[in-house]
Amino acid sequence: MNADKSYIHWRVETDAEGIWWLHIDQADSNTNVLNVAVLEELEDILNRCAAQKPLGVVFLSDKENGFIAGADIKEFTQIQDQDMAVEHIRRGQLIMDKIEALPCPSVALIHGFCMGGGLELALACRYRIAEDGPKTRLGLPEVQLGIHPGFGGSLRLPRLIGAPAAMDLMLTGKSVNARKAKKLGIVDYTVPSRHFLSSARKVIVDKPRGSRPGRLQRWSNSAPVRPLLASMMRKQVSKKARPEHYPAPYALIELWRRHMGKPERMLAEEARSVAQLVIGETSRNLVRVFFLREQLKAHGKLPEQLRDKHIEHVHVIGAGVMGGDIAAWCALRGLQVTLQDRSEDVIAKALARANKLFQRKLRGDRLGIIAARDRLRPDVEGLGVARADMVIEAIIEDIEAKQALYREIEPRMKADALLTTNTSSIPLQTLGEALDKPGRLVGLHFFNPVAKMPLIEIVTADATEQESAQRVAAFAKQIGKLPLPVKSAPGFLVNRILMPYMMEAVRLREEGVPSVEIDQAALDFGMPMGPLHLADTVGLDICLSVAEILGRELDMEIPGALRDMVGQGKLGVKSGQGFYSYDKGKKSDPGKASPDSANAEIIDRLMGRLLNEAMACLREQVVENRDLLDAGIVFGTGFAPFRGGPLNYAEHEGFDTWLEKLRRLEHQHGAFFHPDPYWQQFATPAAIEPAQTN
Repeated sequence: MNADKSYIHWRVETDAEGIWWLHIDQADSNTNVLNVAVLEELEDILNRCAAQKPLGVVFLSDKENGFIAGADIKEFTQIQDQDMAVEHIRRGQLIMDKIEALPCPSVALIHGFCMGGGLELALACRYRIAEDGPKTRLGLPEVQLGIHPGFGGSLRLPRLIGAPAAMDLMLTGKSVNARKAKKLGIVDYTVPSRHFLSSARKVIVDKPRGSRPGRLQRWSNSAPVRPLLASMMRKQVSKKARPEHYPAPYALIELWRRHMGKPERMLAEEARSVAQLVIGETSRNLVRVFFLREQLKAHGKLPEQLRDKHIEHVHVIGAGVMGGDIAAWCALRGLQVTLQDRSEDVIAKALARANKLFQRKLRGDRLGIIAARDRLRPDVEGLGVARADMVIEAIIEDIEAKQALYREIEPRMKADALLTTNTSSIPLQTLGEALDKPGRLVGLHFFNPVAKMPLIEIVTADATEQESAQRVAAFAKQIGKLPLPVKSAPGFLVNRILMPYMMEAVRLREEGVPSVEIDQAALDFGMPMGPLHLADTVGLDICLSVAEILGRELDMEIPGALRDMVGQGKLGVKSGQGFYSYDKGKKSDPGKASPDSANAEIIDRLMGRLLNEAMACLREQVVENRDLLDAGIVFGTGFAPFRGGPLNYAEHEGFDTWLEKLRRLEHQHGAFFHPDPYWQQFATPAAIEPAQTN
């Protein structure tokens, strides 16, 4: 086989049959992405292909982790205006058109991830062959970055598999495995890795008929049908995303509705639409959130000298909802788990919930479900303590109970085993007083529901050993979570910032503002759930407990209405009554907010408390910087991602503007809104001056 090594990111091999094998192996990168340099080299290779007319062309990746992850997101941040964006997108489209127009069969050999521009490249090929393995994933997730496919994917995928399936993938950004991709018609064949190369060679020689859309699939793209389907799509999307917050899915629907029948016009309008979106505020902020996620992942990288100290066996103490769900998630992610509680009935309930999780996450994988069940074992006697690499304590939020447990288990733990606590508010240094080796204690604060919330706070105190913190952060990444390093302080970061926001919502309710109007204002702002509905979901007794702990530490007043409701047994969803009524866990009809409700004032009060506490956390260095703070609140609370984080939102609105709002709110509603001194680090001298002269 002859190899052409004249390229930096591609290696072109020609075999004895005249097939060109185009190996993408992007230099100085662990992952293949379609940046400008990669595309320029590819265009040159394609021009040569068109001139020399090989027997066939095969695209394959030399990276172990996958095919192509998509476009280079870093280049998004360098796009200055719409014209520049159009030029870049049209260049990518023309390269994909050249692949489609090759005078020979073309094959995309897909293993691992094949996302975004990577899938668009594969769609331009005549055939697609995917490795039938658990790591193979295909998708067009551009909507998660505030745009939609721009290298021809919005045209080629509906044309290949029909509009309903294609638009569902593009509008949600979800990915599918190899078998699902084959069933949908995205790939022509799924094969084991040992047959990968021979399968590509065979389809080039035999030229079989590839996947083709059926009659109904073709009909779904027809001009008479598109308006009806588009209306249904908009209605479905509106249940989760508002057009003013997330314009990309609506732009994609309109693009498909208006231009699907005219390919050339469709591509031109695709480029124009993506170019307009990519320079918009939503996309800029969602790209920021993407990089915030990457920053958190980097904290989970284990130093070379600690690579032999990875976690294999976890022992969880406390089989309540949180502890049981932590144990189930760890087992799902491949760890051996023992689950301890004094009550066998409590453990049995936790195992039943775990089984539902396994069924949901491993749907159709019977052997995988069995294996996950086998990895999670009940352990009433606590025998797993002595064998575990990590013990996770998830018992009641009580200092004395936790300290008593630590005194009991520390002598039984392995010398290098980690002790972690899921406490949501108790300072680590207080809990560590019960230990002979407090340096091994690390906070491992999960958020509820464990299976959905991506963030884990990695909490350290002055006594915490650096190695312990690094190993725990790596463990968070190992189980697919985002580790956020925080200093042990009252409420840590997320609860510390979230609780004043929720308490202000309760105060508004005390003043007579209807619950539905308070929550609707938060939803209109972009929060995933209103603060009062959130309080009901968490449990008003738990909210009160955390608020009392924070209140003692931070001199935060707790609204009397919250104490009264808990005293009356109104605990939220679990009791059927809280700020709303619930029937079997579902909220009864709460009515609708009045059209003239004072949304702006409600948001000013809710966000004022939240932003002010965020500034206090920065001043106290609970986290190292504002990026980590924004990341923690976005991934720990679901704070409107399209706003890029609370401090990014405050900067966009204007730090001076918010400082003035807080002064007004303090005058109207009291010292709750007294601006934290740290606002002066961000505001202009002119905005700070009034505070100095008062």
